[in-house]
Amino acid sequence: MTFKNPVHRGGSRRGRFEQFAEYASNFTSSPVFFLFCLLLVGFFAAAHIAHLPLELLLLAGESMTAVTLLLLALLKNAEMRAEHAIQRKLDAIAAALLEAHRDEQGQAFEDLRNAIRMEEET
Repeated sequence: MTFKNPVHRGGSRRGRFEQFAEYASNFTSSPVFFLFCLLLVGFFAAAHIAHLPLELLLLAGESMTAVTLLLLALLKNAEMRAEHAIQRKLDAIAAALLEAHRDEQGQAFEDLRNAIRMEEET
């Protein structure tokens, strides 16, 4: 188990978890997932209105809790990766501006070129 930032775990390549997190993020932003959540909330409300047995009420509540926790983990992972990509872009822009001020073209311009579209990699 590691407590490193997700962008520092796998080096320059994305690992299986990062790929899974991206696929899951794409799925959770789809209309299909929204419909699933709507059905889950509907089941929760219907279970309480119909006074179903306690086991079904617990199933409905715990299902909603599990989905919420999974979404929270995915959201936090995506947030940290996006934040890191933005910071790297800002660093590259600042370094390129410094080089431009010195009338030089060097590594900072190459870093700036590499930083473009970086959010697709992370």
